[in-house]
Amino acid sequence: MDFRFTDDQLTLAESVRDYLAGTHGPEVLRRLDSEGNRDPAIWQGLVDMGLTGLLVPEEHSGLGLGLVEAALIATECGRACLAEPLVDTAFVAVPWLVRRGEVAELGAIAAGTRKVALPHVLNPWVADGADEFPGQPLQSVDPLRNLVMFPASGSADPHLLDLGALMSAAQLVGLAEAMLHQATEYAKVRTQFGQPVGAFQGLKHQLASCAVAVEFAKPALWYAAGTLECMSSNTSVHVSHAKVMATDAAIQTAETAIQVHGAMGYTYEVDLHFWMKRAWALAGSWGDRACHLKRIDQAVIGGTLPIGPEHTFA
Repeated sequence: MDFRFTDDQLTLAESVRDYLAGTHGPEVLRRLDSEGNRDPAIWQGLVDMGLTGLLVPEEHSGLGLGLVEAALIATECGRACLAEPLVDTAFVAVPWLVRRGEVAELGAIAAGTRKVALPHVLNPWVADGADEFPGQPLQSVDPLRNLVMFPASGSADPHLLDLGALMSAAQLVGLAEAMLHQATEYAKVRTQFGQPVGAFQGLKHQLASCAVAVEFAKPALWYAAGTLECMSSNTSVHVSHAKVMATDAAIQTAETAIQVHGAMGYTYEVDLHFWMKRAWALAGSWGDRACHLKRIDQAVIGGTLPIGPEHTFA
């Protein structure tokens, strides 16, 4: 498999990164956390870029692109700690609906007027919308995402878990990169004993270890995206590997970033806590680390992990 991205793929990802950097910075996260009001212009901007229709087939007014492009964009969503339900709707729900032949809502999803929630028994929590989805509201470790619980039942569908886990892994990689950047920059200005803490050898090793963990997670992510796109053999194993590696990289980076910030990452004195909370939430979503390790083991011995999806339209 060729891991090299095309110029078009890289340009798309760069465009999304630039857009989110200009519209969805820490000040937006602080406002959302305190007031809970979203700026509809941010969502409309995502729609105007075609991102809500990225995976929607062209005959249903979408761009008809693939999971590799979606994973690239999901990484940028993680980097920006995007609070909008783009990944949930456009990158998890759409390919699942397409594969099932449920196309009636695809045009509305591409137009940005429909948001879709897909829970399953491993993660029966729906992001973004106590006001949009019927169900039981839940408190979340991530205050920027309103969660709603749905009863989940039905036949096993590992494809849905693969999609959710893959896109969670992509966001975790972006979150880890953002936290690593914040920690590295803060290490240059925070001083102890008259020196920047970034000058201390022990901290250098910790930051370097985080960077290595992130870089090792990336090829696992892209390989998983490619195998899921092609529905290759052992796809679920590759997706689970990517989820485990991305989770480890994000949690390790979060813990190191807290230390760099002198434990202020837990407080509102710095903005790091937004990315940390999102990382914790996504680490457990669509199957936590233990779930995916078990899934890998069961795949090796030929077992199965039953899950059951349901979907709800907003």
